[in-house]
Amino acid sequence: MAKENKEDKANNQINIELSEETAEGIYANLAMIAHSSSEFVIDFIRLMPGVPKAKVKSRIVITPEHAKRLLNALEENIDKYEATFGEVKQVEEMPRFPMNFGGTMGEA
Repeated sequence: MAKENKEDKANNQINIELSEETAEGIYANLAMIAHSSSEFVIDFIRLMPGVPKAKVKSRIVITPEHAKRLLNALEENIDKYEATFGEVKQVEEMPRFPMNFGGTMGEA
């Protein structure tokens, strides 16, 4: 029986490939979420100081079931993060990004 369990685990493993480019990641400081009856669309956006137009850097389309799994995984990881580093504080419900991010605007 023990042999069967090891074989079952080996058959259930997924080989995930992560390219060097993808491993670098893409910085985003805003996310917008839309949904239909069959999918959730998550746009990750980079809002830069002094630039009136924000660009979508990545769009992820997932099923409602996977959206729920993502929600649960994020909650679990935030709990672990807060247990290690302390509570993540939120100042406002929706962050407000001033065009200069609160600093002075430079000129070139």
